[in-house]
Amino acid sequence: MMLEGIDVFVCVVQAGGFSAAARQLGMPPTTVSAKIARLEDGLGVTLIQRSTRRMHVTDAGQRYFEHCVAALASLQEGEDQLQAGTQEPSGLLRITAPPDLSQSVLPPLVQAYLARFQRAEVELVVTNAPLDLLAQGIDLAIRASPMRDSSLLSRKLGSGSLSLWASADYLRDHGTPRHPDDLAGQPVMVMSKIPASHLRLVSKGAAFELAATARVKADDMQTLRAFVTLGAGIGLLPDFQATDSNLVHVLPEFATAENAVFFVYPAQRFVPVRVRAFIEMAIGALERS
Repeated sequence: MMLEGIDVFVCVVQAGGFSAAARQLGMPPTTVSAKIARLEDGLGVTLIQRSTRRMHVTDAGQRYFEHCVAALASLQEGEDQLQAGTQEPSGLLRITAPPDLSQSVLPPLVQAYLARFQRAEVELVVTNAPLDLLAQGIDLAIRASPMRDSSLLSRKLGSGSLSLWASADYLRDHGTPRHPDDLAGQPVMVMSKIPASHLRLVSKGAAFELAATARVKADDMQTLRAFVTLGAGIGLLPDFQATDSNLVHVLPEFATAENAVFFVYPAQRFVPVRVRAFIEMAIGALERS
């Protein structure tokens, strides 16, 4: 049975390349390549076809990768079981989150976690894409909805609403809307992934349906805020993101219904102490703020 190099092989596939895996593993690319070569020699199959520009995981390599991921997860569960009674998280915690949260909410939480637990490390995988946590080796994700997937667990982190914001220069040049009807003819920017059913803004006894009318669309809140800051229009943004900027609240009495944000993590008998510690610390910090 070939055990040597399995972890390196999994890291190469997850990282999408030998150089990226070498950086994650803290070893030279030549060492990574040599370990994969020895693994292939021992198995008698080609797992990864590589050239100077790209790599391709073979069909055999993909099948073997899936078994390796499951095997490493089982080994990790055994280690987590042994450590479950300890109070000191250690090792690498991999978290994936969208850019707006990774640049605003997460940094102080990660910094506090690292300051408290000196043997811990954190890697942030920043993307709007819903990654496969098990296949990508992710410990924890932050997502806008709980998981119905039985292989995943979720826990509410917090909630927030969206409202309208614009730059002072834009409002000076185009006027400040005082009523929802004043939005007619104005370029309104909305994150393209938000479903139309979530574009209802409400106030005391009043409500209106917001329409995205700007000629620019984006699937990322940070990018949307950048355009709003440049004066490209009025944007529907998370309040926690906009209040830290120089943007001006437009129709401040109106906002969307509050939407919850969840921690999502793989279901397992023994949740790693590093995952439990970060979740508890993050929820506690946000409740106190």
